[in-house]
Formats: sequence, structure tokens, C-alpha cells
Amino acid sequence: MVDRTPPSSPDLRQEGGGAGRGPLAGIRVVELAGLGPGPFCCMMLADMGAEVVRVDRVSQVGGGQAIDRALNRGRRTIAVDLKHPDGMETVLRLAERADVLVEGYRPGVAERLGVGPDAVRARNPRLVYGRMTGWGQDGPWASQPGHDINYIALTGALHAIGSADRPVPPLNLVGDFGGGGALLAFGIVSALLEATRSGEGQVVDAAMVDGAALVSTAIHGMRHEGAWEDEREANILDGGAPYYGTYRTADDRWVAVGSVEPQFFAALLEGLGIDPSEIGRQDDRATWPATRERFAEVFRTRTRDEWCERLEPLGACFAPVLSLDEAPDHPHVAARGTFVEVEGRRVPGPAPRLSRTPGEVGAPPADPGTHTDAVLRDWGVDGAEIARLRDAGAVA
Repeated sequence: MVDRTPPSSPDLRQEGGGAGRGPLAGIRVVELAGLGPGPFCCMMLADMGAEVVRVDRVSQVGGGQAIDRALNRGRRTIAVDLKHPDGMETVLRLAERADVLVEGYRPGVAERLGVGPDAVRARNPRLVYGRMTGWGQDGPWASQPGHDINYIALTGALHAIGSADRPVPPLNLVGDFGGGGALLAFGIVSALLEATRSGEGQVVDAAMVDGAALVSTAIHGMRHEGAWEDEREANILDGGAPYYGTYRTADDRWVAVGSVEPQFFAALLEGLGIDPSEIGRQDDRATWPATRERFAEVFRTRTRDEWCERLEPLGACFAPVLSLDEAPDHPHVAARGTFVEVEGRRVPGPAPRLSRTPGEVGAPPADPGTHTDAVLRDWGVDGAEIARLRDAGAVA
């Protein structure tokens, strides 16, 4: 039997769930496990206090850690066979008592599994159904496979990033995470807010191709205004300008300068010991190559840390390029607590910061299926039914 009353409120921090104390406390999310942007979205929701239940595959139980383990923090996990009729029904039961369901399958897969938007929202019209794909739910390429590099390639973003001779993928930050998971979280919270007024949920179609285009709005805008050349290393922000880029130091490390405004450019020249008469006007693109070579020559005369001592006090929009291992120890990053410790490892903490109801990292990531029985009990499934589902192979 299934109890339809609201689920209880277990100690989620102890059991592996979200912190439950942030601005999304009381919001219940069912996450159909996927890779990359979907888990990142649900991590953000859990960091802000939502109770997120991750639905992993039965086949993943005992199969080792997931690729996205770091992204799986702060939520409990159950293992369900969605191809089993009772497994599908179990997810629908959870959805009846949830505010949000998130899936990252290719278009049509959730429908074939019986957990698409129509089936879920027939059970719970107030539910917000979040969908994360690369190409979107429709369009000529909707069914094509792809990864971040492909999505950002189609929007012009990849064309604009890299060296003059070739585009360089910016990790998978623009499509998967910035234009994908983060925007899915924004869409979900927007739909939840609207549902408080209308009483109706809706489907959030978050496509990485759309998100990558959106985060490129300013660059497209400058291109339309004639302020951006449609080639790499020819513009202010793409390494073309000598005052916005990276330079190698005497110890084979790197520094980054972003001295765009005239006063910061003047401070940079002061720190480098370069008289303005040695170079052309800051905005004279014809002089940029020679100025860049001059800057590179000077930067190679000191170590990275020596440049930190010299340039940081001048306010020249300067920073050292830190490695992934170095970043958590920088005095500013450490003072703000930008990184937090999870399982003895330092990882980025919740962002952005709220003054009254801040986010908080919940329990460490859990292996698939760790909380199957506990979650089902808390969400209204009695012990006899849980045993039956186990015996049938619908859950594990």
C-alpha cells in the first residue's frame, strides 16, 4: 500500500540528503540519474536545501563510483529498474509527492519508459518537469548524439574561443555546466515560483545549445555593433588585446591581466616599468602585437610570486593563474570559504550566497541504491510493499 500523506522529514544530513535549511527547504525533487549537467543542476538544488532523491539504475548497485561522484553530494539515492513495470510505477509514486522531476535522457526516452511529462503530470499537475538535453526536445538535430564541444560549436561560442590558428574547447564549462545545468536550475526555480501563483506545473526544456547561445549574448551583441571581429585573438576579450590575456613568468608559471579600463592599463604599465611612450595607444589595434611581445618580454623577467608582490598593490586587474590544487589555498579564496571539505577533499561550495537562508553542502555522495528502503519508507511505501518490489527486482 502507498500512503499519500506528505513524506516525513528525516535527518537528511545524516542519511545523505540535502541540507534542508536553505531557501529551497521543503522542495522535493526526483532526479532520474544522468551525467554532467543534470547532476550539476540537482547538486545546486540540494545545496540550496531541496530534498533531492536520485534514482539510479539497479545495474549500478555495487558497480563502483559514478563518473559524476563529486556532483552527487547532498542527496539520497535509490536504485530502480525503470524497465520493470513496478519500477516505473515506483517512480510515478515518488513523482506524486514531489515538486520537481529532473531527467536528462535523449528526446523520447522518458516517454518510452513511461515517466515522460504527460504520465508524470497526470499524477501531479503541480509538478515542474525539468528536461536536460544537448539539442533540445525538437528541431532537426534533436535526436543526434553530442557533447559539450558540439553544442557550443553550433552557437559560435567555440569559434570565438582559442588561439588564432584553431578553436580550443573551454573544458565543458560553457555548454554542460554554464549553459546547461545552471540554466536548468534557473528554469526550475522560475517554474516553481510561477506555480505558487497558478497552481500549475510545467515542462522546462533546457537545451545546452540554447544555453551556450544565451551566455554568449554579449559577444553576439558586440559583433552586431561592429565592436567584435569574427576571428580569434583579434578582440579585447579573446587574447587579441595585450592588456587582457595570460603571460608566462620566469618560473614557467602564468599570470593573468585584465587591464581594460585606462586607469588599470596605466597601473599595469607602472608595474611593468614600461613608459607609455614605448608603446602605442591602448586602443590602437595596429600596435597590439608589438605591445604583447613587449609585455611578454617583461613578464619573463620575474617569477609569478614576484609579480604578485609587485602588481597586486597597484590595482591593475591582475591575478596569478593558479592550478586546481593551488586554488583553495589562495588567501582570498580561503578567507571566503569558496571551497569546502567533503570526504576529506576540498571542493567548491554552494553559490551564490544568501544572507538569511544560505546554502549548505549536505552529506557526501552515496553509492547507487544506498538509501532505497529509507527513501521509500519516508515517501510513503510500507515495508511489505518494499519487500515485494525487491523480490520482483524492481528496486535494489
